[in-house]
Amino acid sequence: MKQSHFPLAIRIFLVWTLTVGLWLPQAHGEGMEIHGSNTIGATLAPMLVEGYFHSMGISPVSTRSNGKENEKILTGKRAGTPIRSLVAAHGSSTGFKALYAGHADIWASSRPAKPAEVEQIAGRANLNDADSEHVIAIDGLAILVHPSNPVNQLSIETLGKIFSGQIRNWSEVGGTNKAISLYARDDRSGTWDTFKSLVLGKQFALDSSAQRYESNDQLSDDVSRDPTGIGFAGLASVRDSKVLAISDGNAPALKPDQLTVASEDYPLARRLFMYTAGDSAPQQARDFIEFVLGSEGQAIVSESGFISQNPIAVKPDFDTGVPDTFRRLTQNFERLTVNVRFSEGRTKLDNKARRDLLRIADYLKREKLSADDLMLIGFADLQSNELRAQMISELRALSVRKALEDLAINNVAYTGYGHYMPVGSAGGNNGQQRNGRVEIWVQRR
Repeated sequence: MKQSHFPLAIRIFLVWTLTVGLWLPQAHGEGMEIHGSNTIGATLAPMLVEGYFHSMGISPVSTRSNGKENEKILTGKRAGTPIRSLVAAHGSSTGFKALYAGHADIWASSRPAKPAEVEQIAGRANLNDADSEHVIAIDGLAILVHPSNPVNQLSIETLGKIFSGQIRNWSEVGGTNKAISLYARDDRSGTWDTFKSLVLGKQFALDSSAQRYESNDQLSDDVSRDPTGIGFAGLASVRDSKVLAISDGNAPALKPDQLTVASEDYPLARRLFMYTAGDSAPQQARDFIEFVLGSEGQAIVSESGFISQNPIAVKPDFDTGVPDTFRRLTQNFERLTVNVRFSEGRTKLDNKARRDLLRIADYLKREKLSADDLMLIGFADLQSNELRAQMISELRALSVRKALEDLAINNVAYTGYGHYMPVGSAGGNNGQQRNGRVEIWVQRR
């Protein structure tokens, strides 16, 4: 027998490398790496990867741990060639670092890219462009308490005071005389970034007594076992905790549900993103994103516990503050679970809106409806006078009407409803963005 000239240790290393190398995911070629948000990576991303593999005829698909916490490897074979994907879910900020360093094909993020991140990677891709920024699902940041807690709703301002330690006893907000225990996500989490931005803002800072978590599910489980606890997590991680209704300014308190979250009317609704390096992204990553944004991928989003962007028609439960004129306007209509929102100024549709219009076109075709069955209602944030608000709201609706015409959906009825029926605090940055919207209504037959 011919002897190898390599020492035994080197021969063992080479065998290990060749064997394990077949399983280790690569950032390009037949492998795909997704790094970032635990909110996305814990369950949703693996489900989407498995669905994508199945759509390519790859079956069975194997999912296993690679020995690292919050990391999974999915593998299969296509025409005898191994196909694999790594999902590493250590927080949104870690995903950007991996994309920037070339270690990831896709950055999963439960917050928008920060201006500094956009600038840092500008030489390779524009993260604000539709080729790079992909809204894959809508999530509601659920405010969680123990099931026995008598408190049912809180305002965003009160939440800020609770989590900053200014309010320390449940009796101060209508609960029992018990000290409040705080549960929060860790600093690497996009969920934390969202909570910090929407709730704490510049006015509040998280109290040092808060327990911090990498996992949404673990945080929720611990809150559900603590009668004094309050925490926040993604909507898919409610589990056994109780969810509170949340109000913003003078707008009514809303609980996160299919309509309020999908339309982003819920004050703590947020978009979940996947970012790629635009045209320079590997073809497999681009194909995967297209699958995720399509109806099949969005159906998986719904199965995972998040809110799909596939439109459905819902008859809203109006609260007592809805004007009679609006009730009459919409009495023969149902509302689609999608709002059109704007990126700059008052009439430029954002990246999600452009994709949503394609979904609306597919919805009309699937339901055998026509342009005559649609009605667009525009809204404005608080303005100096009613006439100005009415003009802005009508211009927004008109801009959506024109965008639909590009999809051969012509002469859709539209109107504006001024700055009435706000869903957020008037004039606030987040509230202003949510108030400036166009609702899509479909006539019932």
